[in-house]
Amino acid sequence: MKRTWLAAIAAVIVFASPAWAQQIVDAAYVKAALARGAVLWDARDEGSFAKGHIPGAVNIGAPTDELRDPNTEDYLPLPQLEKILGSAGLDPQREVVVYAQRGASSAYFAQFTLRYFGAQKAYVFHDGIDGWRAAGEKVATEPTAPKPVALKLVPVPGLTVDTKAVIASVRNPNVQIVDARTPKEFKGEDIRAIRGGHIPGAINIPYEQNWLDPDAIGKMRRGQLKDSSGMQLKPRDELRKLYAALDPNKETIVYCQSGVRAAETAAVLADLGFSKVKLYDSSWLGYAAALSAPAENEVFVNVGALNNQIRALESRLNAIEAALQKR
Repeated sequence: MKRTWLAAIAAVIVFASPAWAQQIVDAAYVKAALARGAVLWDARDEGSFAKGHIPGAVNIGAPTDELRDPNTEDYLPLPQLEKILGSAGLDPQREVVVYAQRGASSAYFAQFTLRYFGAQKAYVFHDGIDGWRAAGEKVATEPTAPKPVALKLVPVPGLTVDTKAVIASVRNPNVQIVDARTPKEFKGEDIRAIRGGHIPGAINIPYEQNWLDPDAIGKMRRGQLKDSSGMQLKPRDELRKLYAALDPNKETIVYCQSGVRAAETAAVLADLGFSKVKLYDSSWLGYAAALSAPAENEVFVNVGALNNQIRALESRLNAIEAALQKR
C-alpha cells in the first residue's frame, strides 16, 4: 500500500511540473538522447553547419532568420512554420535537442519555439559544437537526410505575453520583469527601435551575465581569448546569486530586443526553479512601437541625423567602389 501511494504522489509531481522544467543539458545527455532516437537540431546558419556538425543533426539555417518576419521579427504565419519545421522533421511531439555554437541565444530561441508549440522534451545543449569538439567527439560534414513530418502547430498559452499584457504588468508587485539587453540599451544610449529606454520597473541583467565570462565575445573579437570557454554557463550556485533579487514563485517576464537573447535567460531561470517564466517575444521592438506605453530613460530616434549618417555612409561606399574600379 505504501509503495502504491508513493507511486501516485510521484505521478502527481511529474504531472504538475511546469512546462518550463529542465531546459539545459550536457554532452553526455546529447549522446544518450541520440542513442534513443531523439532529433538533434543544429541552429546555426547553413555555412557553419556544412563545415562541421554533430553527426545526425538536421539544419534549416539560422532559425532567427528562417522562422521570423524580417521586419517585425515576429514568427511567420503558422502554415509557413509548419512547412519549415515539418520538412526537417522537427516535430514538437518528439524529444529534440538544440545546439549552435557555445552560448548562442539562437539555440535557446529554437528550443523555445518547440516549447511554444507544445514540446515537453525540448532541450538546449549550451556548449554546442564547441563543447562537442572540445570533448573529442566526432564531427560530420555530410548533410543529414531529414525525415519530413506533417505538422499542425498550436501555440501553448501562458508561455508568452503580448504588449498589452506587459503594459498592464508595469509596477504590478506580483510581476517581475527582467531586461536581458545590454546596459547601454537599457539606459537608452543604444537605440535599436523607434525609441530607446526600458520598461518601468524592469531589472537589467544582460544575458551574457549567465556566462563564466560575460565579456567573452568582446575578448574573442579583441584577440584576448582563443576559444569560447568563457561562454560556458556559470555554476548553478553563482546563477542563483545572479538572480537572488528575484522571487522564483512570482510571474517573471523576460524581454530583450526581439525575444532571442531573452529566450536564453528564460531557460536559465526555469532551470533554476522559477515556475512562472514568460517570454515577451515582441520584446522592446514591440513595446517601443506602442508609443503610449510608459518607458524609463526614454529617448526617441533622431530620424534626420540617422538619414544624414546613412547618406554619409553611402558616399563613403561609392568613393571606395570608384577607387577600386580605377585599379
